[in-house]
Amino acid sequence: MKKIALVFVLLSFCTIAYNQIIKGIIQDQTTNRPINFATVYFNGTFVGTYSDQNGNFEIDISKNKSMPLVVSALGYYSATVSDLSSNKYFRIYLKPKIFELNEVIISAKGSSRVKRERRENLKYFRDVFIGTTSNAQKCEITNEDDIIFKYKSFGDTITASSLKPLLIENNALGYKIYFYLDEFKLLKRQKLFSYSGNIIFLDDLAILGEYTKRFERRREDAFLGSRMHFFRTLWENKLDSSGYSVIDKYSNKLNCDDLIIQADSLTKYLKNKGPMTISYSANASKTFITLSKDSVYFNESGNFDGLGIIWEGEMAVQRIADQLPYEYSYRKISADTH
Repeated sequence: MKKIALVFVLLSFCTIAYNQIIKGIIQDQTTNRPINFATVYFNGTFVGTYSDQNGNFEIDISKNKSMPLVVSALGYYSATVSDLSSNKYFRIYLKPKIFELNEVIISAKGSSRVKRERRENLKYFRDVFIGTTSNAQKCEITNEDDIIFKYKSFGDTITASSLKPLLIENNALGYKIYFYLDEFKLLKRQKLFSYSGNIIFLDDLAILGEYTKRFERRREDAFLGSRMHFFRTLWENKLDSSGYSVIDKYSNKLNCDDLIIQADSLTKYLKNKGPMTISYSANASKTFITLSKDSVYFNESGNFDGLGIIWEGEMAVQRIADQLPYEYSYRKISADTH
């Protein structure tokens, strides 16, 4: 079966935060006008707030000290702030999304041929972005009409973006989430793709109670063998006891000392050891990774620098439908709660 190369561009570098409450203003990069109701949040978490009518915001960073702050707004590309020092007032500029004149924009409206082509490309988009796992079958993008496809006049490259955040209802894991999509690109023939953007979890439906055990079991299944699980295990130096093994291109087994650079109490780095194979004994799966940098940041929660790794194999199959918030805490659920 042909491997599919995957690049996730969801997460950025992180640094230590030195205080609990930070304040600032969000402005249009072109006009300097304040942007109201922009979302200020930590990527992949439930933690976020909004700017007021004058573009001002404040947010408590105490529980996310090793993560960058993300700012997103309708019609703008997201911005990331990693230096969260206490003695700074943050003035954050967002760049407007402007389409190039040489691109053909295919929105939800158009001729029957355009609508047919759009349906086909929505199928490609869902399979790549949401995924094709069992969890993906229970996921729905409720505002698909806001997805805009852009086609060049030649080739099979499809790119897409959205001025509005994509609202995703994950009825498998029990979450509602917003995804601020900056860019999506797919080369259909080569089966290569990448997408960039940021995600914030809005609701945890498990707190409603009726399907709590079912959600918990599915979340456990999604977590074990995931990228988040791997990096948390690597952080704790428990690869062997958790069922992971990492092999380099010379078939040498690598231990945690071979793989980790310790920066400080909040940051570690995965060393570039060339192409590596990650095996997970619980489901007999294999994942192949290649680092594009000398080292790749990761932290205790499982957050990592998505720009630095190309994934193939089992972990590459896991997409938005299988993603958990960084607040997720694993605890073994008994089998009869599935």
